[in-house]
Amino acid sequence: MTISIQQIKAARALLRISVFDLADISNLSSSTIKRLEAQNSEVLPRNSTMSRIKLALESRGIEFLGTPDKDPGVRLKSS
Repeated sequence: MTISIQQIKAARALLRISVFDLADISNLSSSTIKRLEAQNSEVLPRNSTMSRIKLALESRGIEFLGTPDKDPGVRLKSS
């Protein structure tokens, strides 16, 4: 499943983590995260970058909902 840049921003807000925190847990540079979040939705980032971010956020309890085009969202997994 693909995720959107808006879902990444929402997930960071829900977890209350910074760009630097996300960069650390996804093993990416903070400049990569900043550049990604500054892009519009027409620019497609590398699949490997998005996969690393998605896995990092899921490891912190984020569940991605919908698709980038239909009902996108995020929530914390219930324990």
